[in-house]
Amino acid sequence: MTLPWNVKRRFTEAINTHDVQRVVEFFSPDAVFVSPSGVAEGREQIAWVYEQFFKGFPDFRLIPWYEVFDCDEPMVAEWTVTGTHTGPFLLPDGRVIEATGRRITIRGSCASFIENGKITTHREYFDQLELYTQLGLCLTEPSTVS
Repeated sequence: MTLPWNVKRRFTEAINTHDVQRVVEFFSPDAVFVSPSGVAEGREQIAWVYEQFFKGFPDFRLIPWYEVFDCDEPMVAEWTVTGTHTGPFLLPDGRVIEATGRRITIRGSCASFIENGKITTHREYFDQLELYTQLGLCLTEPSTVS
């Protein structure tokens, strides 16, 4: 296994211990994090993104289940995230959804670029509708029929 894959594995361990400070230390100071929720630039913004997930899902767990080993750039993995929504969770539109007590299981993938032992770009891909549905949310407000 190459050094970049060791970085990515230790990064996953930091996520699973919810150690935000350790998580952001894996990123270069000017790193970019891209997800369906938006773009975060730099360690401060990236830390904020992880804090939102850890607040909303205190038992948040990332389980990688497939890694593309025959290429180091980008480093691609598929994963599953599990957790229970027991805290406030910030939605991309700025609304906060209070705890629902619902369990989530979200499938996704990511691609990471690593230079000099630090993540420079990390892209997460997951279906927001899958997340929202599991939280009991709707895309639009229900209409009333008279």
